[in-house]
Amino acid sequence: MFKNIAKLISCVILSAAIPAHAAQSTFHITGKEPVPGDVRWDYLSFDVDSNRLYITHGDHVDVYDTGQNRVVATIPGTEGVHGVALAPDLDRGFTSNGASSTVTIFELSTSKVIGTLPTEKKPDAIVYDPHTHRVFVANGDSGTLTVIDAQTEKVIGTVAIGGKLEFEAVDGKGLLYVNIEDQSKLAVVDTVRLSVRARHDLTSGCLEPTGLSIDPATERLFVGCRNQTMAVVAGLTGKILASVPVGKGCDATAYDSSLNLAFASSGDGTITVLSGESYAVLQTIATQPTARTMALDATEHRIYTVAAELEAPPSPGARAKLKPGTFAVITVQR
Repeated sequence: MFKNIAKLISCVILSAAIPAHAAQSTFHITGKEPVPGDVRWDYLSFDVDSNRLYITHGDHVDVYDTGQNRVVATIPGTEGVHGVALAPDLDRGFTSNGASSTVTIFELSTSKVIGTLPTEKKPDAIVYDPHTHRVFVANGDSGTLTVIDAQTEKVIGTVAIGGKLEFEAVDGKGLLYVNIEDQSKLAVVDTVRLSVRARHDLTSGCLEPTGLSIDPATERLFVGCRNQTMAVVAGLTGKILASVPVGKGCDATAYDSSLNLAFASSGDGTITVLSGESYAVLQTIATQPTARTMALDATEHRIYTVAAELEAPPSPGARAKLKPGTFAVITVQR
C-alpha cells in the first residue's frame, strides 16, 4: 500500500464550507506529536481497550499511547510491515510483513513477540474476524487471503481471489469484504466456509478502490477510490448507494456508528466527513500533505493520522522527498 506521496506536493488544501446545521460535526486538529524514526509508514490500527495506536513504521511497529502521547513499546522484526490486526479477546496482535512474506504474532498486553507464520507473496491488509477467531491476510502480489486460526496460531487455509488486494473489513457475522484495486471490484468472502460469495463491480462509481470500512448494522461499505470519490456500497448486493467527492490520493476510510459519520483521508492533506444519513459532505478537514491514512477512536470520536513534511523539489517537475525527522501523529476531533 505504499503510495507515491511526492506527487501530492502540488495539491492545494482547501477547507469546505460547513452548513449551519452541520456545525456540531465540525472537526479540527487538536494535537501533533513527533515520533522518532524513518519517514516510512502504512496502515494505522487503534485499540480502544488500551488507548494504543499501532503505527506501522518500516521495519517495526510503534505502540503509541494516546493518553501519554508517546511511543511506549516497539514490535521489532516486521520488515516492510503494512498492517496490524488486533484480537483483544485473545490478547493477540498480528502484523503483515510485506518484505518477508510473514505475519508476526505478539501479545497485546506486553507487546512481546510470540512467533511468526508464513504467508503468500507481499502480505498487505490484515484483519481479525471475531466471529470465527480467524485472521485474514490479503497478499497483494498473490491475489489470495492467508487464513490464520488466531486461537491455535496456525495457518489453516488460503482463499484465492485474484488481482491486487487492498483494504479489508469484516461484519462480525461471517462476511469479509476486500477491495481488488486493479480490477475496481469488491470481493465478498464467507469467513466460515472460506469461499468467495461474490465480486461486485464498482466501475460505475469507484475506480481503483483502496480504503474500506463498514457499518455492520446496515452492511454498508465506505470505499475510498483513486478517482477522488468515496463510494457507499450495499455489501450484500454491490449496489452503489452514493458516490461523493473526496481529496486526491484517498487511502483510508472509517465509519463512526454513534455519530453516523463516515471519513475519508487523502494524501493531499484532507479528511472528508460524510453524513451516513444523507450522504452529504459535511466538512473537509485540512490536516497535512502526506496524511493519507488514519485510524478511528469511535469511543472518543477521535481520528489519528500520521504525516511527514516534504522537502522542496530540487528542480521544477522533480519529485519531492520526505524530510527526515518530521514524522508525527496528528489528532483530529470535534
